[in-house]
Amino acid sequence: MKHIARKRFGQHFLTDSAIIDAIVRGIGPQPDDAMVEIGPGLAALTQPLVERLGRLTVVELDRDLAQRLRGHGQLNVIEADVLKVDFTALAQSMKAAGTGGLRVVGNLPYNISTPILFHLLDHVSVVRDQHFMLQKEVIDRMVAQPASADYGRLSVMLQWRYAMENILFVPPQSFDPPPRVDSAIVRMVPVEDPPKIDAAHYGQLVQTAFSQRRKILRNTLGRWLEERNYAGDFDLQRRAEEVPVNDYIQLAQNTQA
Repeated sequence: MKHIARKRFGQHFLTDSAIIDAIVRGIGPQPDDAMVEIGPGLAALTQPLVERLGRLTVVELDRDLAQRLRGHGQLNVIEADVLKVDFTALAQSMKAAGTGGLRVVGNLPYNISTPILFHLLDHVSVVRDQHFMLQKEVIDRMVAQPASADYGRLSVMLQWRYAMENILFVPPQSFDPPPRVDSAIVRMVPVEDPPKIDAAHYGQLVQTAFSQRRKILRNTLGRWLEERNYAGDFDLQRRAEEVPVNDYIQLAQNTQA
């Protein structure tokens, strides 16, 4: 029976075999990698992955798709909302530490892609790498550099912990049904020995800085810094989008309790 894509789950199923082959080559799965696929859907990417891995864990919210996937003997199916999956516990159960960490892949639902990225940020210490299909404009924001229109909160939050690159363009006609946007594949590799800062504190700082991105930071971040008795020389005459990631990191280090 043909599965009808469900709009409430943001489902767009990948059907282009050439694109699928290119994605698999970009991921480079190796036998016994501890890999998790988010949103396997109709298994277009799942099948070539599991053929190379031998075993694959998948997270699928759609009950009908999860039931279909359980018929595949080489899949460990987790029927759940990915935002509620404890990836640290999952890595332990999959003995991912012995393989260098979890490898996470997936065609992320565009309507909740950012919350998924932030959820995985909480578990980055158990991750080896991540390869995701996302809306191209989201990836443009993830990899953006300061003083560009795409540079924002997402750029600053993720570049603290990941080295990222856009590795493949995916046109709408590669999907059924075709989305109304262009897509791309991003590779995210956790930074070795990242700066030691409190994640919640850093997140609050960055959110405050970008709360009114057209105003200079004196009008947004100024009061936040005053409340923390900050007396350093951070330049508040800049806009949030002009400040490099390392400057935000250093400011977080100098203001956390």
